Amino acid sequence: MSIPNDVPITPEGLKAVERELQELTSKNRPAIVAKIKAARELGDLSENFEYHAAKNEQGMMEARIRELEAIVKNHVLIQTTAAKGVVGMGSTVRFVEEGEDGEETYRIVGSAEANPKDGRVSFESAVGKALLGRRVGDEVQIKTPGGAYSVRITAIE
Repeated sequence: MSIPNDVPITPEGLKAVERELQELTSKNRPAIVAKIKAARELGDLSENFEYHAAKNEQGMMEARIRELEAIVKNHVLIQTTAAKGVVGMGSTVRFVEEGEDGEETYRIVGSAEANPKDGRVSFESAVGKALLGRRVGDEVQIKTPGGAYSVRITAIE
């Protein structure tokens, strides 16, 4: 994953990234090194599954560490920039999809911390782009690769 020069992120998202980075570098990295050392002591490395699995795990972890370090280095904190009652960066938006009963809630964040399953969508996503600048009561058309749908904004926090 390529990290752009400026990485928009909320203060909470930055803390989560810093916690994950700390955990990876202080706990997981030494544990992987110990796994590799133990696997190396088993003998022939060409057919040593434990060794190759640990090296693969180490490579993926080191890539994640580099990604997190780039986020921390290049972060730009998201501050709620919109006027009260208008969806902006950092806003939490509740809406109802047309034809549905249940209300959905999403926070508009940067792509580095977006996770729709956890209620965080990027301002660059179809949902994020469609909601920015809107107000409570607005009917919003969201266009996705899978088709378009309409939502009505019920609350902005």
